Amino acid sequence: MPAINAVALLARVRISLRLWFAAYRAYKRVYHPFVDLGVRLSVAQAFFHSGIIKALDWSDALYLARYEYPVSWMSPEHAAALGLGIELVCPVLLALGLFTRLAAAPMAILAIVIQTNYHALDTNLLWAVILFSYVVFGARALSLDALITPGLADSPLPLVPGLITATQRFTARTGPAFQLVLRLWLGWTLLRLPAPPAAFPEASAHALLPASMSVIGGAMLGLGLGATIVNKLLGAAVFGMQMMASQDSAAIWMILLLARFGVIGAGPWSFDSLIYARLVQWLKPSHGTRDADDWPRVVIIGAGFGGMACAAKLRHLPVHVTLIDRHNYHLFQPLLYQVATAGLSPSDIASPIRSQFRDDPSVRVIMQTVTGVDTERRAVQMGDQELPYDLLVIATGSSHSYFGREEWAKVAPGLKRVDDATAVRAKLLGAFERAENAADEAEREAWLTFVVVGGGPTGVELAGAIAELARFGLQDEFRNIDPTLARIILVQSAQRVLPSFPEPLSFRAQRSLEKLKVEVRVGSRVQEVNGLGVTIDGQTLSARTVFWAAGVVASPAARWLGTQPDQSGRVSVDDFLRVPGHPEIFVIGDTAASNSWQGRPVPGLAPAAKQGGEYVASVIRSQLELRPPPPAFAYRHHGSLATIGRSAAVADFGHLKLWGAPAWWLWGAVHVLFLSGARNRLSVVTAWVWAYLTFRNGIRLITGQDTAATNASVG
Repeated sequence: MPAINAVALLARVRISLRLWFAAYRAYKRVYHPFVDLGVRLSVAQAFFHSGIIKALDWSDALYLARYEYPVSWMSPEHAAALGLGIELVCPVLLALGLFTRLAAAPMAILAIVIQTNYHALDTNLLWAVILFSYVVFGARALSLDALITPGLADSPLPLVPGLITATQRFTARTGPAFQLVLRLWLGWTLLRLPAPPAAFPEASAHALLPASMSVIGGAMLGLGLGATIVNKLLGAAVFGMQMMASQDSAAIWMILLLARFGVIGAGPWSFDSLIYARLVQWLKPSHGTRDADDWPRVVIIGAGFGGMACAAKLRHLPVHVTLIDRHNYHLFQPLLYQVATAGLSPSDIASPIRSQFRDDPSVRVIMQTVTGVDTERRAVQMGDQELPYDLLVIATGSSHSYFGREEWAKVAPGLKRVDDATAVRAKLLGAFERAENAADEAEREAWLTFVVVGGGPTGVELAGAIAELARFGLQDEFRNIDPTLARIILVQSAQRVLPSFPEPLSFRAQRSLEKLKVEVRVGSRVQEVNGLGVTIDGQTLSARTVFWAAGVVASPAARWLGTQPDQSGRVSVDDFLRVPGHPEIFVIGDTAASNSWQGRPVPGLAPAAKQGGEYVASVIRSQLELRPPPPAFAYRHHGSLATIGRSAAVADFGHLKLWGAPAWWLWGAVHVLFLSGARNRLSVVTAWVWAYLTFRNGIRLITGQDTAATNASVG
């Protein structure tokens, strides 16, 4: 029993350390750039303010240059002009982070001149040290230097690449020495050792701190032991004591120097660096070579919401994660209809999988198509290749279901992939082009008749978007047709659209569609679809453009596992999302048949898949820590949303129900937050704002295939 406890304790320590390191890296990526920006702006403001005062009173500037801090080798006029130029130009560059090193150097020299030739003050000394740190290390991510340096380093501009290389070498060679000197300088000051006041601060450092805190902090900073924590504690203590004692402003510059020290770090010549290197060596993965460690191999099939959520939770644990998908991107499917209707670009709703895990060496991404699973040998089959696993997570989602009429797929595409969306966009926009060139009225009407099969959220959103595109987006762009006369028909077999929503919201959604002149046919069934039209309840309509949003079927995961699927092709799972008889295999998302929603089936929604992926990761973590598994999976439904065109949507949160503009704004905010990456969020918001203000969709490109051939195939 003690041996088991020791093993469990070691496992928990390893996991805790890896999670701590991951949190610390994330903290540095997010926090340090803002600290760096704040320090730069503070120093720049102080110098710029001084320069403005001197510029407004030139005689005073001359007096200072002549009598207070004269420069022996320059005339007072030249010295005053040079100092004024430094104080007006360099702070602006420092604040912008543009040519940061070149801007900080003259400011640091000016501070030293004032300190040695005019009046020895802690403020001048602290300014100089902060500025010299920028000379050595430059600015962080929130700067123009960080933005343009990568491109300039590989540019054909004369001298520029060489200068950038030289500054990088300068930092590599002098940075460790500067960090050591800075640590010793701060430590000497806080240890209250004798020193000349012109070279060491006094009033702004240990004079404000209790002797014990000053001595302990100084010793730890000097040794570089726990420096990233000590600097923050000392900064907080100085700030608190300065507020109570109402001392001069030099204490604020000591706080900023400690913050800057936290950004640049203790350096390689420190105990922190030595300890960190040893821990990283102990915790780092062996890049999948199983003989080198005992880390379990977790294979995740599918990079949808569930698979990505599971991988994100596992990436910092002592496991080898392999994420397999047939595409190299993660797709935000709920906004595919906007790509299909020319509202967004595919790149707005998709992000490369590898970029999500570039900083996680224990995660491997494979772009392959899975063809089967050998449960006996525990291997995932990818054609002629096999990938062994210890734990398997299947998150392969779903595809279109044509209810046994698979031949309809050629003429009635659905929306599940980027390729589907671009094909639908080509088909949709191509229909208007063919209508413009139609030889007679009947053919023109056939091309301007659009049928959407299925009245769920996808069908409702697609029909509303097509109606808005026809009514507003294409206005005045054609000469032989009027796009506003396009006929959009939504066919729903149930007695109301959005059957998963409460009846009042369904009726509001239908009224919103009808305001957009969408013909809503509920309680209707499609009997036939071909290139010439569609038959609905025995009536044949001449419609050349049909889109499918009526049903889905799970991936072939049940066939891979040799289990009996349900009527939708999903795999039955237990309360822990495991396949019965195979505790090492988990199934999540649209692929899983789980009754974990208060005894009801879990819906095929993105939040459900994410919750499933995170839950499976927690089960795997409990196994690694030799703990009992968490409680059975319970889906938490946060609400349902659907949008119907411009400023109209419905939202169901149980006791709270919204519709109209409030629901539309909420729908937009939720979908933007679910997107991966700041770039995608900004791009989508920009596109929506532009379309909202101008009634124009800018991405109306027919790409990926020859238009004439496409239209001929459906005509």
